[in-house]
Amino acid sequence: MTSRIPFYILISLLIISGIGLSMYRHDVYGVPWTPGKERAVWEVEARVQFDAIGDPVQVKMSAPGTQQGFTLIDESTSSPPGYSVVIHNTKDGRQADWATRTAIGKQVLYYKTQLLVDDQAQYKPVPPKGDVAEVSLSNPQQTAATALLTHARDLSADDVTLARELIRELHDKQNQNAAVLLDTMSPADVVTSLLSLENIHSRIVSGLTLEDGRRRQSVSPMVEVWDKQQKNWQLFNLTTGEQGKPENVMIWNQQGNALLDVVGGRNSNISFSIIAQDITPQRATQEKIKAEDLLNFSIHSLPLEEQAMFKTIMLVPIGALIVVFLRVIIGLKTSGTFMPVLIAVAFVQTQLLTGIVGFLLIVGTGLIIRSYLSKLNLLLVARISAVIITVILIISIFTVVAFKIGLIEGLTITFFPMIILSWTIERMSILWEEEGAKEVFIQGGGSLLTSVLIYLAMTTPIIRHLTFNFIGVQFLILAAILILGNYTGYRLSELRRFKPLAED
Repeated sequence: MTSRIPFYILISLLIISGIGLSMYRHDVYGVPWTPGKERAVWEVEARVQFDAIGDPVQVKMSAPGTQQGFTLIDESTSSPPGYSVVIHNTKDGRQADWATRTAIGKQVLYYKTQLLVDDQAQYKPVPPKGDVAEVSLSNPQQTAATALLTHARDLSADDVTLARELIRELHDKQNQNAAVLLDTMSPADVVTSLLSLENIHSRIVSGLTLEDGRRRQSVSPMVEVWDKQQKNWQLFNLTTGEQGKPENVMIWNQQGNALLDVVGGRNSNISFSIIAQDITPQRATQEKIKAEDLLNFSIHSLPLEEQAMFKTIMLVPIGALIVVFLRVIIGLKTSGTFMPVLIAVAFVQTQLLTGIVGFLLIVGTGLIIRSYLSKLNLLLVARISAVIITVILIISIFTVVAFKIGLIEGLTITFFPMIILSWTIERMSILWEEEGAKEVFIQGGGSLLTSVLIYLAMTTPIIRHLTFNFIGVQFLILAAILILGNYTGYRLSELRRFKPLAED
């Protein structure tokens, strides 16, 4: 007897693969399990303004990229005629560079970026390079710094907690040592200088608070400290002293370089305008795949025309599962094995009522013509070819008549699969001759009922969402079909045959 172990192993692999791929799509690409859930996108515009003095102009502005909590999906620039612009990666991080041979007067440059709120953003922190920069302090500043470090060191356990204690001491207005340093230095410079004295890598970054509808907003200086244990940068808010990056804060210059550098101009400044918008999960997934520029086998990486085609193709396995269940478990008779699936696909295009009427008209008329062809004693190939041509003529006539009388819905009847309908008419005609009209109505009615059930499943939003966005669902459907195919028990429709025995 053949062992069933390989079969069970195959089923297990299909189920594990289906669940694993679906979880991967959900966790890594953020595809929601249910349709209709929107994703947030922040659109930020930086406005650079300065006065050109007639010399060549070079403007360098730090540009944000994918970071913790955000995925960069789009960016663009705008500038007056005569400027060249390039957005590129440098050793100091991403940067937007403008340049022109000559400019004079007020100049305004724009940089716009779109960031998708994404908890699974593929962001890899860049560790610090080289040694900690040396700090030069005057004697009073050195004395104050030593006192602050000594007190903070006693209250801390590592580099991160030391930075937290230093920020806390700077907020103490009664601390004279902190006042000495803050008299000539900004809080960010004080913290990074004190940490440098302890040979701890730190940097000043610009944090932008995201608020919908804000205009002319400025960035806030924040400090990041390298955590040797976690191998990551820890962010500190110098105003509140809080550790960690809030969800509504975006780091503009992630590498800690200068936010804006203008050569050939004066009175430069930069401001930000912010708008929030919601997009569908499908667009969010498309934008993220495009932004990551990875070797991705997702359907979302295809052109939109091909995506629309696959959106229907991915529903066919659902129809196959329903057919297998109805035939194997219920015992429902259909004309052909998967003809109801293709008819249901046509119903999706024509709508249910129009599709049912069109199906009955075509098959009914085809059976009448096929009964005449049977009297001619044609060979099978010639008879099938004649039926195919007849079906085409029937569809053409019905479409023209529908258009003439103003039934626009009748135009969609052309979506019916002509070859399948031809074979259906041929099978029903032979069945009529061999089994009688009753069997034709049983199988025809079963096919139509199955097609309606498949249509209802295919038009359910959550099923369309899962089959299109999660390729792993196809593995689960295949596993379910294989399990049903292994069933050898009684069908539910057969229980009626044994009802008298149960009564006895």
